Amino acid sequence: MLHFLFSRLLSTLIVVLGVITLVFLLIHLVPGDPVEVMLGESAQPADREALRQALGLDQSLWQQWWHYMSHLLQGDLGRSLHSQQPITEILWQRMPATAQLALVSLLVAILIALPLGSIAALRKNTVWDQGAMLFSLLGVSIPNFWMGPLLILLFSLTLGWLPVSGKESALSIVLPALTLGTALAAILARMVRATLLEVLGEDYIRTARAKGLSEIAVIWQHALRNAALPIITILGLQLGTLLGGAVITEIIFSWPGLGYTLIESIQRRDYPVVQACVLFISLTYVIINALTDLLYAWLDPRVRFSPTLH
Repeated sequence: MLHFLFSRLLSTLIVVLGVITLVFLLIHLVPGDPVEVMLGESAQPADREALRQALGLDQSLWQQWWHYMSHLLQGDLGRSLHSQQPITEILWQRMPATAQLALVSLLVAILIALPLGSIAALRKNTVWDQGAMLFSLLGVSIPNFWMGPLLILLFSLTLGWLPVSGKESALSIVLPALTLGTALAAILARMVRATLLEVLGEDYIRTARAKGLSEIAVIWQHALRNAALPIITILGLQLGTLLGGAVITEIIFSWPGLGYTLIESIQRRDYPVVQACVLFISLTYVIINALTDLLYAWLDPRVRFSPTLH
């Protein structure tokens, strides 16, 4: 187990270093001059050059990368070019909203997918199965930028039940969470169905039924417990994906999270904030994947003892 843990941590560190470098290079290669955005087109060349030197943008790309890495190791993400506020404070202010949206969306997905996938598996090749798979197909096919406005038109403008946007009340999270959660529920429902169909054909399921256990006890105590490993893997991977998908959803619903901050910063050419937001989302995705691998290995000893995984 220690060897497996060390190998996973080492690979995670390598990926993290690659993500940091790639994000830095991509942000600095994007067209646009933050100095021109801050001072305007009518600024004097001397003023532009002075500000560029003050921000360190006159240095070579390698020097800027080394300066960024050295400060990053100290936990210093720099300051916003637009507001001069420390980026760490900006992230701490916006992070709870994104985390709340991701967790509620995950809960919505689980509440929809588990019963839907279970019914589809237990009623294979029936109307229930076809309906569940149709929902899954629609959920995967409809993008967030279309699903969000549809929900707004139905529940906010037509029925008047829920707020259109913002984060002013507890009900404000319902539509963004549904937008993100339904797409994940579609993927998860298919996984639950496929895994349960495989498990329901095992000998121990037939033995449990032969002992006189009710169908509900067979499903909850035996089938779902043994089908949990691939489902946990999908949940771990999709939780990281939720953070990426939240960028579009937060813009649609004006949800004050990291995604909304990211788009605002791109429009302002606020490179340090853009860099920090993309880096945080990327690192969260990598860390969640690593934790999912470790959890999978802890639940299933065959994973950590498999020679192909070292």
